[in-house]
Amino acid sequence: MHYLYRFRRDGERQLAATFDSQQQLLAYVRWATLESQGAGAGKFEQGSVLASSQRWDHSPQPLNDNDASQVEHNPSPSML
Repeated sequence: MHYLYRFRRDGERQLAATFDSQQQLLAYVRWATLESQGAGAGKFEQGSVLASSQRWDHSPQPLNDNDASQVEHNPSPSML
């Protein structure tokens, strides 16, 4: 499983979604990014799991104690 994290203005890392593969995760981030501002920073599509985020990060393992069952698994643009 691959974990997508978002960072809000306060800088806290929050689990946004999980994906079966890194390719799915990166494709979703490409779709959700309206304006790239480098190094994972940018403006993101409203309705995406990255909406209202300052930047994103990902990992093949959990980076905090957020409950993965509480976020969407394999979200896609068709879920909007």
